[in-house]
Amino acid sequence: MSENLVVPTMAEMLAEGKQPEVLFWVGCAGSFDDRAKKITKAFVRILNRTNVSFAVLGTEESCTGDPAKRAGNEFLFQMQAMMNIEVLNAYEAKKIVTACPHCFNTLKNEYPELGGNYEVIHHTEFLKSLIDEGRLTVEGGQFKGKKITFHDPCYLGRANKVYEAPRDLIQKLDVELVEMKRSKANGLCCGAGGAQMFKDAEPGNKEVNVLRTEDALETQPDIIAAGCPFCNTMLTDGIKNKEKEGQVKVLDIAELIANAQDL
Repeated sequence: MSENLVVPTMAEMLAEGKQPEVLFWVGCAGSFDDRAKKITKAFVRILNRTNVSFAVLGTEESCTGDPAKRAGNEFLFQMQAMMNIEVLNAYEAKKIVTACPHCFNTLKNEYPELGGNYEVIHHTEFLKSLIDEGRLTVEGGQFKGKKITFHDPCYLGRANKVYEAPRDLIQKLDVELVEMKRSKANGLCCGAGGAQMFKDAEPGNKEVNVLRTEDALETQPDIIAAGCPFCNTMLTDGIKNKEKEGQVKVLDIAELIANAQDL
């Protein structure tokens, strides 16, 4: 991909004596997972198009420590967190946006007690604010009239009560938004939270992600929209399990908007 994405680092910004409007926290998935990198790029394309002044930490960014903490290694979590907080505070970061609900939740709710106080927003909330401020306009484009269902990420929905921003964005695309029987506060986990992403299956007769994919397929969608790289992986695997790759796509909301705008 020879895309002309402009992604300045905080170090470069500082060298120019500038402070970006937001610090984009990419996260481990968004940096290293091939599928999640596409979400990162889609979000950056929107930031570039709307002339948002942003920067990333680049090689100075380390894992937030979410998987370590959820797996029970509090010591490792605190080491990772303190390292990140030192870097963020050195750059006087005020506002952080991230496309990963796990990073979002950890930075927002776990970092303050360790000395990291920032305004932390999920990329769906940030995109909605761009639309509300008139900096971004969205029309249906290639998605007009499509049937889309949204899967609530646990750390975005139940843990932080962000339900409307992603749905508002989907409805801006002139699509039919259909809700699963388990949604919003009653949503079902994709099966990857709490560091489950990185461990083997436990005894049982069905994987959680297959169960959740069945919930989604009941709505007969053209697209399952997600707002989390882990959920994206789990639902994509679920779709493969059901051999529906030809009929149903799993896309992040940033990808929906970037693709609708042909960015």
